Amino acid sequence: MASIVTIPAFPCNKTCSFSRHGLSRRYKPPTFISRTWRSTPISAKLKEKTALEYRKLGDSDLNISEITLGTMTYGEQNTEKEAHEILSYAFEHGINALDTAEAYPIPMKKETQGKTDLYIASWLKSQPRDKVILATKVCGYSERSGYIRENAKVLRVDAANIRESVEKSLKRLNTDYIDLLQIHWPDRYVPLFGEFFYDPLKWRPSIPFVEQLKAFQELIDEGKDSLNDIIWNASEHTQVRYIGVSNETSYGVMEFVHAAKVEGLPKIVSIQNCYSLLVRCHFERRYFLEGPGILGLGICLKLLWVDLVEVCHPNNYNIGLLAYSPLGGGGLTGKYLDIYSEAAKRGRLNLFPGYMERYNRSIAKEATLECQKVAKKHGLSMVQLALGFARDRPFMTSSIVGATSVDQLKEDIDAFMTTERPLPAEVMADIETTFKRYKDPAIL
Repeated sequence: MASIVTIPAFPCNKTCSFSRHGLSRRYKPPTFISRTWRSTPISAKLKEKTALEYRKLGDSDLNISEITLGTMTYGEQNTEKEAHEILSYAFEHGINALDTAEAYPIPMKKETQGKTDLYIASWLKSQPRDKVILATKVCGYSERSGYIRENAKVLRVDAANIRESVEKSLKRLNTDYIDLLQIHWPDRYVPLFGEFFYDPLKWRPSIPFVEQLKAFQELIDEGKDSLNDIIWNASEHTQVRYIGVSNETSYGVMEFVHAAKVEGLPKIVSIQNCYSLLVRCHFERRYFLEGPGILGLGICLKLLWVDLVEVCHPNNYNIGLLAYSPLGGGGLTGKYLDIYSEAAKRGRLNLFPGYMERYNRSIAKEATLECQKVAKKHGLSMVQLALGFARDRPFMTSSIVGATSVDQLKEDIDAFMTTERPLPAEVMADIETTFKRYKDPAIL
């Protein structure tokens, strides 16, 4: 069997399985006859439902489920009642972490900002706080979202902005501490949300990495002596337990870690970046385009090298990946392939024109059709293929999965728990063949 490893392999984070529960039916897939291959049995089998696995997040002591519940639709696409139903189902079925942000719900707008947190807070009242890993995010640089602060036209990641963000988040969430506080996007210029190449002309002065970390240090130190009281007795002390980044690059991760080491400041433990069958290159690898005169050498070069995978490796900086959009903004469910279907009409890509344009204005749909062929060939649904792929990546700590209904969430959780673990080599080989043809098709 040919090897399908395309990045340096390293051991997966430690995992622990808990008792089995749920359905015990077995699925017997049909055979598939390829037009070019000999008749072979389907290689991916649906297994008896097992429990989710849990992994340590970077250098923290947070033991996080392999699914983190995304909440950005609460207050826009979901009512408070619907949000509570989704949250309850998630935590009843093994998920122990949820991810929110001060900017939520999405799309960002003044009229709804903060609603997501309020819906979470009303649900948290009936939950044991120490059983919920609560992650939230402070906004990065923005000239369009000044309404989030009391007196600011431009959002920055400085001490004043971070403190105001945390104080307001704690109040909205009605909690005494945040388990993981993340920078939603960097203070400095970086290519974001579908952009791939760095534009040197867009460089701008930014808040120094050390200054950002010192601001977080102040919040972490508050109540530090009473950490046990905070966790177990819900004390009144403000507390941020761990910090992380989001939509970040290798340069940013390395600078944050270096600054923490040199200055004795808190180290980031996680990175929340987009990752899916449609978006891989930013985390796995980078490319230079082929052409004359690169690096001033007057010759044609084509370079390939591993990127964040190496930086975040457990034996290097040990930064846990929390992958958002493992279903490609919903595209990898296949619902947008038929633009006239009811599912497509209700989907966010159609509800909010211009939102996640990288999945509409690119060749992502063409690549999705190829993924659909792979799924059908191996007797899998598209959700099982996409989430099984994300689940099995050796650098994955947890996949952030959002759902606008309990039925959607059930399908997502079942995909993790019933799809063969790991995906068979034959499935991965077909995924890699598709990837070689469509490298990050959502790039604008």
